[in-house]
Order: sequence, then structure tokens, then C-alpha cells
Amino acid sequence: MKISIVSPVYKSAPMLPELIQRLVTVLEPITKNFEIVLVDDGSPDDSWNVILAEHKKDARIKGIKFCRNFGQHHALTAGLDVAQGEWVVTMDSDLQDLPEEIPRLYEKALEGFDVVLARRGKRKDSWLKRVCNWGFYKIFNYLSGMRYDREVGGFRIVSQKVVHTFRQMREQHRFMNGLMEWMGFSTASINVKHAARPAGESSYNFRKLFVFAVDIITSYSNRPLRLSIGLGFFMALISFVIGIYYLVHALLYGSTVSGWSSLIVSLYFLSGVIMMVLGVIGLYLGKIFTELKGRPIYIVSETT
Repeated sequence: MKISIVSPVYKSAPMLPELIQRLVTVLEPITKNFEIVLVDDGSPDDSWNVILAEHKKDARIKGIKFCRNFGQHHALTAGLDVAQGEWVVTMDSDLQDLPEEIPRLYEKALEGFDVVLARRGKRKDSWLKRVCNWGFYKIFNYLSGMRYDREVGGFRIVSQKVVHTFRQMREQHRFMNGLMEWMGFSTASINVKHAARPAGESSYNFRKLFVFAVDIITSYSNRPLRLSIGLGFFMALISFVIGIYYLVHALLYGSTVSGWSSLIVSLYFLSGVIMMVLGVIGLYLGKIFTELKGRPIYIVSETT
């Protein structure tokens, strides 16, 4: 197999026929020996029936169906687990990632790169998603120590060597961009066009984006724990300085500085800091608990 296309599918039934037709159009001039792997991530619409119908027309269209929604990055993992191509392209199924850019990614990869990323200079997302994306990568880069380009999404081409290495990483909390960056294979990027979503709306709302960001940051970095240690040390230092101040004030003036309000405010503030630090520790303990269960990353109910 020369090229594999892997795309997670969620609420994309109206767009799948056009996606497949455009993929076939751009891939056949490169090679007839390709496959398109579509992973139905528990989509509530008619996506799976569309995939089955397209598979009957062309056996190179292959489908994997989850028994429930596991998440975009779990769906990508399932596709990469079965992809047989020498080169594998990952992309969204909502037609915002343009199939017509694949030949350019492939040509760049043939220059000797294992990973070629597609940089979306002018994103056609909503303002909320763009702001959340900007904020997430700012925080993620700081806490993880990486320097990940926020203009890069899931659209990329990787070699089979990269795919083979990716398959060895089986943690439950998955973030493909972070895993690819961590592996450190030779990487290049090209600027591509980013289209507006032709139908429907993104399944990511602010709450999901926030939960996803917290989940990923605590999965790929222990810096929040180190920051909580620093915060604890800082609060202890402030308390020590205030204590010295009250002691000196009592020795010089014969009385302490009274203040019921300041005492209560300090008590609640320190209690909040303690609860926050315990919450951070609890997040990490919860992830350890999840990993120790050893459950499968995804469950497949049906394939083509």
C-alpha cells in the first residue's frame, strides 16, 4: 500500500461522499494503490451507512465503527493501527482540511522528512474556537516545555516508521499532536488553505475544549505539580514575613495589630490554595488510576 488516508468521522454524513470523491480524484494521479480509512467515532447520524455504501462502490474505502464515542484522537489511533500505507495522511472529515493539499504534503515528505505538517495560516473557525486554540497552545507550550505551533492541526503526512512508533504508545489520554512532537522525527511544514465547514457545527464547545485542555496538559506535563510546590513555598514565605512584622510591631508598640476581617480573608484564601493544590494532585492520581486499569483505548463494534 502506497498511501493511507485516516480520518475520524463524527456527524459528517452529509460531507462524506464529497470527501471521498475528492480524495480519490487527488490520489489516483499519485498511485492507484491507496486506501481511505474512515473511523466512525460513535457518530449519532447516518455516517456508518454512508461509509458502508461507499465501501460497496470501492473496496479501497474502509470503515471502522466504534461502539460509542471515544474521542477524535482515539479514532485517529484506531485508523493508524490498521493503516498499511508507506505514507499515512491524517485529516478531518468535515472538509475543512482540503484533500487537494495532499499532493503538496506528499511531495514535501519525499524530500526526506518523516513528518510533514499542514499549517493553517487563516483558520476558518469561529472566533471562540480560535481564541480557545490560541490560549490552549500558549498554556500547553509553557507547561509541557514544548514549542508546538498552534497553526498546526491534525492534517499531516507521516511515514510508516512514525506510525509503527506511534502504535507502541498506548496511554489512555491521547493527544496526537503532542505524541508526534514528543517522538522527535524529522519534521517539516507547509502552509495550506483552510476551508470553512460546509455543513453542521463543530462538536467542540467551550466546556469540551476546557476539559480537553486540562486533561491533555495534566497528561503530558508534571509542571502543574511543580508550580503547586512553588505556590506553597511562596505562601509560606509571605506568612513568615507577616509573622515577623507582627512580632516586631508587638515589641515596639506593645500590642499586636488586630483585625478580624484580615484573619478571615487570609483563612479562606489559604484554604482555597490548599484545595486547589489537592485538586491538581487528585487529577494526577486519577490518571494513574485510569492507566492502571489497562482497559483498551477503544472498542470496535464493526468493520468493513
